[in-house]
Amino acid sequence: MKTILRSRDLWDLVHDGVDATDKDAGKLKNSQKRDAHAMAIIQQAMHDQLFSRIAAASTAKETWEILRMEFQSDSQVKAVKLQGLRREFENLTMKESEVIGDYFGRVMALVSQKRAYGEEISDQTVVEKVLRSLTARFDYVVPSIKVGHDLSQLTLVKLMGCLQSQEERMKPIYP
Repeated sequence: MKTILRSRDLWDLVHDGVDATDKDAGKLKNSQKRDAHAMAIIQQAMHDQLFSRIAAASTAKETWEILRMEFQSDSQVKAVKLQGLRREFENLTMKESEVIGDYFGRVMALVSQKRAYGEEISDQTVVEKVLRSLTARFDYVVPSIKVGHDLSQLTLVKLMGCLQSQEERMKPIYP
């Protein structure tokens, strides 16, 4: 959202608000128009449930503050949410009936949430977690990946590709 607002040169209004004390009526009117444009962009991006929370806001800055409090909260709430996400990440394992693509989707959704709350998590950490948490049917694949690749350089996309190709090889020839 910040990127969109910056690209349209509206972030300053969202961050600082409209200067209502501006004596230049033309400049004030232009700022108010840009503020309304910023609000419209933010509102268009909101799901119906979130929209109801920001509907009463009268400026882009006020709207942004409501959303910031909703998603970032104060540091104590943020720390609690991060702790829950860390626990969930550590306990995450692949289900027996799950395919690699679905498992990576769950892992990356969790990693994205952690990063959104300010947690720095390296790709290597995620790669190592995935390799530790695969089902037993991948037990013979994991050591070959560890030997064949430098885990500090192995990207998540490359790992997913390796595991998906092994998964395809494991499928029975006749259904």
